[in-house]
Amino acid sequence: MTVYIDPPNWPGHGRMWSHLVSDVSYAELHVFAEQLSVPRRAFERDHYDIPSHRYADAVRAGAVEVSSREVVRLLTRAGLRRRKGRSAPSAQG
Repeated sequence: MTVYIDPPNWPGHGRMWSHLVSDVSYAELHVFAEQLSVPRRAFERDHYDIPSHRYADAVRAGAVEVSSREVVRLLTRAGLRRRKGRSAPSAQG
């Protein structure tokens, strides 16, 4: 199982956030997030939003550190990229 995380460079709700993604499946991503005790409500379209204070926890658990651009490349290459306003890809879940 390999999941990836970008640096906490995304502001929101008074915090900085990272994106946690899989390049295999959403199921793999959900399992990893569950092992970190990340609530399912943190899942948004194709990634989990991870607050900066949990970044090191995700890396210790095995998330591979990559750039934000690489997160997009990984999702796109795997066919898992879901842009705002688009429906879910079929049979990826």
